[in-house]
Amino acid sequence: MIRNFLGEYMKRKAANNLTPIAAAVAVMVMSVAMTAQAQNADAKKDEVQQVTVTGIRAALQNAINVKRNANGVVDAVSAEDVGKLPDSDAGQALGRIPGVTVGRAFGQGASVSVRGSDPQMTYTTLNGQTVASTGWYDQQAIDRSFNYSLLPSELIGGMEVYKSSQADLTEGGIGGTVIVKTRKPLDLAAGSAYVSAKASKASLTDKIGSDVSGMYSWKNDANTFGVLVAGAREKSDYIRRGVEADTAWSSDVTPSTFVQERERKAFNISLQAKPVQGLDLGLNYMKLELNADNANSSHYIFQSNSCTARNAAGACVSSNTTLANTTAPFVQTWARAGKMTSDSFTVNAAYKTNDFKLEGVAGTTKADGGTSLTTNYGYSGGNLPKWTGTIDASGTQIKVNPSSNQSVSLANLPANSDVSTWALARGPNSDKENFAQADLTLKLNWGAISSFKTGFRTTEHTFEKHTDRAVSNNPPSVPTASLYDGTIDMGTPGWSYPRPNTSAMLASSLGAVTRWVEDRSGLGVLNEDNTAAYGMFNFEEDKLHGNFGLRYIKTKVKSTGYKLDGTPLAKDDVGQNDGWGRTQFTENASYSDVLPSLNIAYDLQPNVILRATASQAITRPNYENMFQSTQIGYKDTVAGNETVNFGSVGLKPMKSTQFDIGFEYYYGKGNLISLMYFHKDINNFITSDTKVNQSIGVVSPDTGKDSWTVNRYINAGGGKIDGIEAQINHAFDNGFGVVANYTLANATAPATSYQDRLNVFTLSSKHNVNLVGYWENADYSARLAYNWRSKYMVRETGYYGNRMHDPYGTLDASFGWNINKTLRLQFEAINLLKQDDVQYGAAGYDTTVKTPLKGGYPAWSFIGETTYRVSLSAKF
Repeated sequence: MIRNFLGEYMKRKAANNLTPIAAAVAVMVMSVAMTAQAQNADAKKDEVQQVTVTGIRAALQNAINVKRNANGVVDAVSAEDVGKLPDSDAGQALGRIPGVTVGRAFGQGASVSVRGSDPQMTYTTLNGQTVASTGWYDQQAIDRSFNYSLLPSELIGGMEVYKSSQADLTEGGIGGTVIVKTRKPLDLAAGSAYVSAKASKASLTDKIGSDVSGMYSWKNDANTFGVLVAGAREKSDYIRRGVEADTAWSSDVTPSTFVQERERKAFNISLQAKPVQGLDLGLNYMKLELNADNANSSHYIFQSNSCTARNAAGACVSSNTTLANTTAPFVQTWARAGKMTSDSFTVNAAYKTNDFKLEGVAGTTKADGGTSLTTNYGYSGGNLPKWTGTIDASGTQIKVNPSSNQSVSLANLPANSDVSTWALARGPNSDKENFAQADLTLKLNWGAISSFKTGFRTTEHTFEKHTDRAVSNNPPSVPTASLYDGTIDMGTPGWSYPRPNTSAMLASSLGAVTRWVEDRSGLGVLNEDNTAAYGMFNFEEDKLHGNFGLRYIKTKVKSTGYKLDGTPLAKDDVGQNDGWGRTQFTENASYSDVLPSLNIAYDLQPNVILRATASQAITRPNYENMFQSTQIGYKDTVAGNETVNFGSVGLKPMKSTQFDIGFEYYYGKGNLISLMYFHKDINNFITSDTKVNQSIGVVSPDTGKDSWTVNRYINAGGGKIDGIEAQINHAFDNGFGVVANYTLANATAPATSYQDRLNVFTLSSKHNVNLVGYWENADYSARLAYNWRSKYMVRETGYYGNRMHDPYGTLDASFGWNINKTLRLQFEAINLLKQDDVQYGAAGYDTTVKTPLKGGYPAWSFIGETTYRVSLSAKF
């Protein structure tokens, strides 16, 4: 029967002209399915043996059981043991799931895309409820996605990804819904505990990172009350080296090194009580914190006098600089105090009888982030080495070839330094939601209808962003030596620069601030009240089970900010407020919708499930799109970068009509073959109506002109995503096993949504491949995991803009030794291939993006690095 089903499926997919990669993977799935049927004959015998399985294989079996028993399309990641996810990065662990890709920001898995959708279309919850999140970097757009950099993998019991929707799931995830699950004390043995210590070393850093974590869980003998406490702390440095090319400033190309001093802390406490039969009470508090102070040092090479070839946009693609045509050099360091926190407090109760189950949950989640101080120290001319050499920007990466020593030491810098007062700023953000939910499940005996579930959810959500500019009167100079500590590599080997002492730079700059003035263009306050109610029937009849239902949503939202109305600049004001009114004003809007859903699973055979879903889902507009107005590039010394974005509180949510169809074949113990087709048709897409050379009543000091790029966000057009997911999990009897999956996502968005006018979703790869091989026995384990994704668009506000990222692959390895029943030693190597981050301008020459983001110019590339970790853990 499987042969017949697969044969018919392949005929239909061939008719749709799938790519050769997709067809090859589908054929592989089919062939393995045929050979696996023979193994399935021994499944019952295997189940009778009742062998206890732990470690990698147990985690995979648990994840497959979640998938098999779900009514909808669900994939999961399960912990191999207490405190041990398969990967040391929570985002990276999700990236092993079919259809899930992870956006790496500054060396960490930070954002999650599901089935080719934008990360903002992924809704992340903590135990089913919203978890607040902000960023620490002021060059990134403010969206609704959760920043996984906050989340230590040690605190997680598992994660589930719902790729199809159903009525009892909180709305917001067109791409999918991720449920992060923490452990409960009554699920563990009394006195359960673990402690772990890790040391790490990255190939580009000179410091050893440290990571300690632990958990203790207690419960009484009656199993009616328990307490679980867990925590983690990690300290490490992250260094990113590469070449950044803005080209707008005398055709500059800039070798740069970013240094970040990270400290991540997490704490979780969970209380659980079952005072009487059927009643379950719980309290959970989680605190996440990431301190991320950083400094980015840049050595500017100017090619305006030595360029030998330019592309159609005017970017220099070849230069040969000698002492005769060189220009004065310039170096600078941007330092930022970056931090983000997230605190979630939840209480829940459930009461269950033979006839019904009543559940309630209430809580609050709050996040703070952004930059508490941004500063700059720059130096020009003087004793700095003059650039001589060649630059070749004709390929995918810029080749910088100095013909003279370009290293900079403290001796090349002036004895004393002045802070760049024009750059002093701070930009704090905050995100908060109060929520309450009640659910009732009634058992029914209406033929195939087995139960009815209904519920109500209400939230109050507030997001705020602020920008303040510093006023500094005659700031004192400080000894340059006090601002640096050691050296760092820049660009090519042997090219060095003084290593910034970030804390000293921030402290010195803060001392230069006389007072802070609100940058009115940077204020944005959003208040969003969401209400939802749903009804859902579950059905089960012989070989058929599933659910169907409706979810009603209503949203009221208001946006507060200042108007760009031409108000003259006051005497004691800062230049960024030129043209901005002094009175806050508020706009209001509301919308409502009904979202239907249907999930069906049919047992074609005892171990073969045909699964089909159909639903509608929404993703609310990005915060960035709803702020009344935001100004970018004013008085940043880069001419032509002046931009104003006008948002709208009246934007409607994007809405997807979507369906899935496919099969899953389970055989042996924890083995799986699946093939799934998915489709999403998205309307109300949020697009950008862009006009250039616009007069807004404000003259930029960088250009001396009132000439701006104006973006207005509107609802227009629609996007589509369709593709396939193929998955194989197979465990051999000799301890070896393999996990392989491939996703094809044909995702197209309205080109007018983006300034680059490319019709692709942000961070969406068309192809995504995972291949994991492992071996384990009672004492040892080994795992080799490869992930590859095709090219994808990266879009950020401010300096970095929109650029295409080259295909990217990582190879990770881990080896474990169970020294005894208590102690485990593990070694991990992450990104053994050291693949570079290669990014280039993909927009057409006729677009309004800046010069290095057009025509394939190799705008940015960063050197890949391998991280090594060794850990010792104890479990009691």
